[in-house]
Amino acid sequence: MQVTVDADRCQGHARCWELCPEAFSLDDIGHGVVTITGLVPAALEEPVAKAAANCPERAIIVSWPAAEGAGRPD
Repeated sequence: MQVTVDADRCQGHARCWELCPEAFSLDDIGHGVVTITGLVPAALEEPVAKAAANCPERAIIVSWPAAEGAGRPD
């Protein structure tokens, strides 16, 4: 799982940070930012998903990268 915050959509409600401070922080104007580089650790997948589901602006984007090598021709 990977997570990003769409800065254009975020309005600074800070629910992401309240629900999962291990993965989110707030910038100098109170907008959410992701503090994890790369893949979300398995232990944080549930709280990150909960934060995304509770974002009123739907600014948190959760994605699952394709498995390495998937879809490549042999």
